[in-house]
Amino acid sequence: MPKVTYNNKNAVFFPALKKAVEDYFTTNQLKKTGNWKLHLKTLVLIGSALALYLSLLLVAMPVWTAILSCIALGMISAGIGFDVMHDGCHGSYSSKKWVNELMGLTLNALGGNAFFWKQKHNIIHHTYTNVDGVDDDIARSPFIRMCNTQRWVPAHKYQHLYLPFLYMLASIFWVFVSDPVKYATQKVYTTPMPKMDRKEHVIFWASKALYVVFYMVVPILAVGFLPWLVGFLCMHAAMGFTLTIVFQLAHVVEETEFEFVDASDFKHIENEWAIHQIKTTANFSPKSKLISWYVGGLNFQIEHHLFPRISHVHYPAISKIVEAKCREFGIAYHSMPNMMTAVNSHFRFLRELGKRPENPVAIQKRPLATAKVVA
Repeated sequence: MPKVTYNNKNAVFFPALKKAVEDYFTTNQLKKTGNWKLHLKTLVLIGSALALYLSLLLVAMPVWTAILSCIALGMISAGIGFDVMHDGCHGSYSSKKWVNELMGLTLNALGGNAFFWKQKHNIIHHTYTNVDGVDDDIARSPFIRMCNTQRWVPAHKYQHLYLPFLYMLASIFWVFVSDPVKYATQKVYTTPMPKMDRKEHVIFWASKALYVVFYMVVPILAVGFLPWLVGFLCMHAAMGFTLTIVFQLAHVVEETEFEFVDASDFKHIENEWAIHQIKTTANFSPKSKLISWYVGGLNFQIEHHLFPRISHVHYPAISKIVEAKCREFGIAYHSMPNMMTAVNSHFRFLRELGKRPENPVAIQKRPLATAKVVA
């Protein structure tokens, strides 16, 4: 099984950056976890989702009003994922472990699974960002080519045109395909997961059953099959596209870099881990308070990857420290001024990757082996 390591032995950048960030919290007497702003946001998002859900079941609405309400429910659900679940699963929502666990389980309420997310996202993605062959977020697929080391097929010529529609299916795929496959194989892409204990097995089956009851059975009984199906698909289209596009803007754009690991026994990345994170990650819309509020600070993705245990409510402030340290050490700090610039960069990058490479046969023959995570 291949191993991936970083050149951390003589790391100088991250210790200096970490000290500067620690000084910021000490000087301002701040906790690194969430504050009243995050707690209020949680109430607004979860309260809005519950209100929309109940309204769709109990209030007679014109068709277009119901459809728009389902789309809004999907977008609010994505917001719960960005703001509440994400901090909870990273342990940055609260200083209390049980609160973080509870907030992380909001993912299960949306149809996903917090245990799988922590393996896929916290451990694998955050450690091996944009490493083709290990990072599940850029897993090889016949439908999308996300870096130039991945196999090319003729359909990729049009990926920049059809992927927005596939992004709309992402959350449905996540609930009904991706999670069950992970459960059955006990793997995240190429990496074996730690063994699930009895509690996690119970949570997996119970939350999936509750999802079917509250998102399928109850709505069908309340409004009928066809109205439910249209609303369910609209909700997931909004949620899937929103979740996917925000995460793609962080790593799959023209500005970011990629690494590749095959079936060889060892892959050593010359940069220290923190520098690798900066080279493979990009920010967007740093001055937009509305976007920062909605996406849970994921527009400050560089700060999140460097300090995942710090709540997103602090990212705007520490981003100034990170950018200054990058300038001091001569490291490129990728930050796009607005979301549309980032979206354009993403789809230009996909279009470029969709072009036929000079030697597609050599790329297709590169082996993909089971990976061993070495933190």
